[in-house]
Order: sequence, then C-alpha cells, then structure tokens
Amino acid sequence: MTLLYTSDPERGRIWRGIFAAEAPDIAFVDPAQPYDPAAIRYLAAWAPSAELIASLPNLEILFSIGAGIDQFDMMVLPPHIRVVRMIEPGITAGMVEYATMAVLALHRNLIDYREAQKEARWAPIKLKPAGERRIGVMGLGNLGQAVLQALKPFGFPLSGWSRSGGAIEGVDCHAGADALPAFLGRCDILICLLPLTEETRGILCRDSLSKLPQGAALINVGRGPHLEEHDLLSLLDEAHLSGAVLDVTDPEPLPADHPFWAHPRIMITPHIASMTRPDGAARALIANIRRFSAGQPMDGEVARDRGY
Repeated sequence: MTLLYTSDPERGRIWRGIFAAEAPDIAFVDPAQPYDPAAIRYLAAWAPSAELIASLPNLEILFSIGAGIDQFDMMVLPPHIRVVRMIEPGITAGMVEYATMAVLALHRNLIDYREAQKEARWAPIKLKPAGERRIGVMGLGNLGQAVLQALKPFGFPLSGWSRSGGAIEGVDCHAGADALPAFLGRCDILICLLPLTEETRGILCRDSLSKLPQGAALINVGRGPHLEEHDLLSLLDEAHLSGAVLDVTDPEPLPADHPFWAHPRIMITPHIASMTRPDGAARALIANIRRFSAGQPMDGEVARDRGY
C-alpha cells in the first residue's frame, strides 16, 4: 500500500513521521522522491492536476487534505476513484469555536460597539435575551450538528436546514427547497455551513437573504461562492440585514480594494475558522485506510453524484 502526498512540505514532514511510527506498512512518498506511479493506491492532495491523476493507473482513493472537496475537478477523476474529505477533531473544534464567537459577537452587538469605539461614542444597546434570538444553520453535516450542539446551552432557539434533512434533538429541522423560505423566516442569525455544489453556489442571494427577518445577520463559514456579494452589500445598505461575519470570500485572498474591507457592518477573517491539525489529520487518514482495507465504510466518503 503506497500513499502519495502532494501538499505542504512541512505538514508532509509531520505526516511522514507519524506514518513511519504508526503505519509502517503504508509507504509514504511525495513528489520530491522517486516513486513508482503504478504502486500508488492512495493520493492525499488539495487540488491534484489532471496530469497527475492520469499518471496513477492504480489509484483507488483521493483523500482531500481539508474538509472540503469543491477544489477537486471531478471531471478528470475516473468514476472508480473514491473521494474522501478530511474529518478530524481539530476541524470540528475550530469551527465550533469560530461559529460560537461569531454568533455571540452578533448577538451582543459588537459591530455596533466597534463603530461606536471608532467615534469615541458611549452608546449602550438594550440587551436582547438569547431566548429571543433565533439561530439557523444551513448544512446539517458533522460541522453543522457540532455547532448546533455547542449553541444549545446559551438558550437560543435553534433551527437547521439541509437538502436531505434529518432529525436533531432540540433543533427544528427543515429539508429541501420548499422548506427553505419558512426556515429563513425564523433566522435572526443565519450560519452557512453548506458544502459547495452546483445547487448551493449563489444560494446566499437577494432572493434568499431578503426572506430573513428585518435586522437579521449572516455568518458565512461555508465557501465564498455561496454568497452573491452585491446582494449582501445592497441588503446591508438598505438596513434589511444588520451585519455579516465572513470567513470565506470569492476570491481568496480578498483584493485590497474590495468593498467588504471598508463596510461598517461586515467583519472579515481570512478563512481561519477551522484548520486541520497535521497530527490529527495524519491519524484520521491512516484510520480511513485501515477501514478501507477491512472493507468498512470510510469517514467522510463523498457521494460523487451529490458532490458531498
């Protein structure tokens, strides 16, 4: 069994050590060393080229080194190659921390207080109880469920939406396009944690965001292309929306002259909500290879026809 790793060299150094110590039966190679393309059964990469894929005749699994797989060009992947996104504790923990921080920042009016501080203006705002601030999460996978679980102790009314639906204790769950308007209508703070697919690209647009209640706010920790930027700016300037916390943009990095930087109702972070820990990622990948070898389901395997 041979794994080809083609990402960050420093992370690769850590992975190589863990594979050598904990999975010596799985050969770990990278492009800096000679290897036999026919021996490669597993590829760990961010955005492998079509040429690389074509050069590996016995490739069985493409492992993403991150939580998403939208960076992959599925058109160049032969249909027999299985695709697996990264699931490791560091990704979930980071997202839970960030989403909780963003919700509390919006709930406690930190955008308003940031602007007041710039003007040396003492301007208390009457506190709205958490029980009256409705939080909705789009995307009910591992990350969405973890975020909802973390928000429960604060007492926020919680709801969730996904294409396929599901049941989560203490969460009002909605499924499918027909249920989206009703879901949006009860979200004072909307968190986008959807995977990026052709169906979800541009889903945060004027049509959907205008269905949020007057004064609602947006947190986008999914992908930049989920959001129609001009629609967000218009709805903020019209005061239909009160604020936005954006960890993802399109493109990334965001150009210095982009209007998001200077908008008083937007808080931006540089795609840092959730980061894979190299040691945890290596062990998660080893565990998935062990599952595959044993004929068991792999954590994070993607249904290629759905894109997630």
